[in-house]
Amino acid sequence: MQVGNARYLTAQDLPETVPVFPISGVLLLPGGQLPLNIFEPRYLAMFDAALAGNRLIGMIQPALSEEQANILPERPALSSMGCLGRITSFTETGDGRYIISLAGVCRFRLMDEVANSKPYRTFKIAPFVSDLTSNEEETQVNRAGLLAAFRAYLEANKLEADWESVERASNITLVNSLSMMSPFGPAEKQALLEAPDLKTRAETLIAITEIVLARTFGDADTILQ
Repeated sequence: MQVGNARYLTAQDLPETVPVFPISGVLLLPGGQLPLNIFEPRYLAMFDAALAGNRLIGMIQPALSEEQANILPERPALSSMGCLGRITSFTETGDGRYIISLAGVCRFRLMDEVANSKPYRTFKIAPFVSDLTSNEEETQVNRAGLLAAFRAYLEANKLEADWESVERASNITLVNSLSMMSPFGPAEKQALLEAPDLKTRAETLIAITEIVLARTFGDADTILQ
């Protein structure tokens, strides 16, 4: 996978440990682009270190289950899976903030935390190396069903989209972009991240959209027609 000026092809191209940036409800997927507004001092320090090093950050959500809650506010429990991102754009605002663009590289499973004196947390990771290689998954995506659900959601919420760009997008771009921008909650975003393949992610996104439409507007089958 080419991300910015770097190529990631094998596990050897990836770090064994990464600093993590926990944000609830934020999803990064391989190949996706995530804009970030960084202002908290510990995360400014984390991005300073990343920019001086391999430019890689682990995006992850806090743990979703109350049973996983941690009594230490500075060491809250985290979800078991996140996504590695490379800093591909960086701007200083002049008021102490950074505007960052993070490009998705591959998903990872969170392993042991690495003890250090830094203000941010670092973990060993087990990357999903299969995310780095292209495959034939795109042909298995129910594109028509995905577009129908997307159109129904837009119409139900009186929103518009650039359909010319949507039609031109590849299946992988379409599925991952819609998953990232979807206005769903942390549990739904985590389910999209943890989907084992592109086909399942598309099916999960369609199912979540239908459930939301049904809860909000009534019979989803009628809306999707």
